[in-house]
Amino acid sequence: MIFVALVVWFGHQIYDFLIPSSATVTVPSFVGQTLADANAEVNRLKLASAVVDHTSSDRYPKDVIIMQRPQAGDQVREGRQVSFVISDGIIARLMPDLRYQSMREVQLDLSRARLTLGKVTYAKSDVIPEGHVISQVPAPITSVHEGDSVALVVSQGGRPNLRVPDFVGLTIDQARTVAADIGIQLGQIVWTPLGASGPAHGVIARQRPAPDAKIASFEPVSLQVSAGPNESGYIIHQARVLVSVPETDNATTDSQLDVRLALTDATGQYDLYHAFAEPGQKLDFTVTAIGTSVLDMYVNNTLVGETRLGTEPPSVYGAKPSPSPTQ
Repeated sequence: MIFVALVVWFGHQIYDFLIPSSATVTVPSFVGQTLADANAEVNRLKLASAVVDHTSSDRYPKDVIIMQRPQAGDQVREGRQVSFVISDGIIARLMPDLRYQSMREVQLDLSRARLTLGKVTYAKSDVIPEGHVISQVPAPITSVHEGDSVALVVSQGGRPNLRVPDFVGLTIDQARTVAADIGIQLGQIVWTPLGASGPAHGVIARQRPAPDAKIASFEPVSLQVSAGPNESGYIIHQARVLVSVPETDNATTDSQLDVRLALTDATGQYDLYHAFAEPGQKLDFTVTAIGTSVLDMYVNNTLVGETRLGTEPPSVYGAKPSPSPTQ
């Protein structure tokens, strides 16, 4: 009896192998089909389906199947689950603005944007401190995809221990020429009405740091320039302002923010900049402000930062303020 039973069981297995029962289904290829079409076919074959993962793809459009288990050609019983991996398509992102950042800040921004660090080259720079980014490819605020690599040019620093020349007595044009020739960066320029005993219009009256001080090439030198012996009134400040658009709690890496930079000085208030910008984008301006002056940053109509550009001294000049001097 045992021998007979074994023969019957073995014969049944051979029969199922050669002639599958009606409850066995050959799994078709679903790769390349939309999820809706695949599910319709799954239902027709009396199978089940489930989406087990999503991933970005530059080959398959969004909601198209890129992988399946069991594979095409496998034979399964009715009711068996077919698992799908679905394409999220090409996920476009905006390239973060990495300029002026340290390499640690770069790594954090690239990680958030799901980008990778590519080739890094180094170059001398008298403007960008050592170890900070000079330029990048792709350029800031251009469209990139997850996984793209970013090439950087990073500063090796500039000339160390530059000696600050004596700018006092030079005109502002002469001072700019001297600074450019030796790689000195000029910072804030303050036009000051110094009265009848002051130097001629446009002549440097004071500087900071003092002559012969040793500074790095990227450290700026601030100048106080005479508005002229016949001028009185408000002090005029000229400065370079570098602003980085902040991240907000409800912003994503590809959401635009309404950014407004409002300058308030002795003439009143006006918008230096008002437009949409991206989180992390850097805005670079040369600002001229008269008297006590403040630059306020608003993001989505909320005040997020304030920078004081200059303060009018408490002493009051006797004469009525005159028009601003021209350079």
